[in-house]
This record gives sequence, structure tokens and C-alpha cells, in this order.
Amino acid sequence: MNYFELFKIPVSFDVDLSVLPQTYQQLQRLTHPDKFASGSEQQKLVALQKNAQVNEAYSVLKFPLSRAEYLLSLRGIDLQHEQQTIKDTAFLMQQMEWREELAEIDEQADPLSALSSLEHEIQQSVKHDLARLRENLESEQLGANEKAADIIRQLKFLYKMLAEIELKEDALSDF
Repeated sequence: MNYFELFKIPVSFDVDLSVLPQTYQQLQRLTHPDKFASGSEQQKLVALQKNAQVNEAYSVLKFPLSRAEYLLSLRGIDLQHEQQTIKDTAFLMQQMEWREELAEIDEQADPLSALSSLEHEIQQSVKHDLARLRENLESEQLGANEKAADIIRQLKFLYKMLAEIELKEDALSDF
């Protein structure tokens, strides 16, 4: 059973995030190992496995990037263990510029403002890429899944950059 079926939602990049936690809580109540504490070892083991599957499904479905990767895995494209790199040279150049800008942020007259500006720019790129990802995941055109995989690779970098910006912001705010 795939995660979408488990949560009784359509197989789609767009999911109703207001329904997801409610369904998760219902499934948790049904599969929680404590409910089977007096059962046989077999029943306890099955409950534990089902509960772990519910937790994993919820973790995957609630975040757009992991949900997109899961959708592609259902289509036979597994990004989890691949070593493929980004081929988009324009994005690679932009990536280097952002890295350089982050490395030199301490030298700015107002580092926190410069950091906020960089964060905003990257968040705009994330927003744009999520829209492109949605289009490709919904498309039936030849090569759309591969384009979606490339966008996911870019988004992984962008999310990592945002995390690094947050760490830098925390470090600058401690002064």
C-alpha cells in the first residue's frame, strides 16, 4: 500500500494539508502499539510495523520535497541513492554567487540586512521552483519526470542554503 492510499488521498503533489494531520491522528490511534500491549508477540510486532509505516508516510506526505520524491519513486524514479549532479549551468553559477555572498556576509555594513535580502531571494527561487515542480509532476509529457527530478535536486540545494542562512543569522544575532 502506498502512502497516498494509506491516508486515503489522491496521488498528487497537491495534498490538503489541513486533512493530513487529522488522518494521521486517526491512523495513530488505530495502530499505536500500546493498543496491542496485551496481544500476542505477533500482534505487537504488526502494530509496531504499521505504526512506523504511518509515521513514515506522514513525514513524507507533509513536506513538498519529500512528497515529490515519493511521487517520482512511485513512477520508477528513485532519487534517494543517486549521485547525479545538477546540469543547469545557470543555476550552478547562481549557486556559486549565493555561496560567495553568504561567505562574505560578515563584511557587509549591515550583515543581518544583507542576510535577510539573500534569504528573501532564495525563498523566491524556492517558490518559483515549487511551481515548476508542480507543473512537471502533473504533466504527462515525455521527460516531465526527469525535469521534476532536476528541480528536486535544485530545491535540495536551496533548502540547504536556507538552513545555512538560518545558522548564520543565529550566529550574528548572538553578538
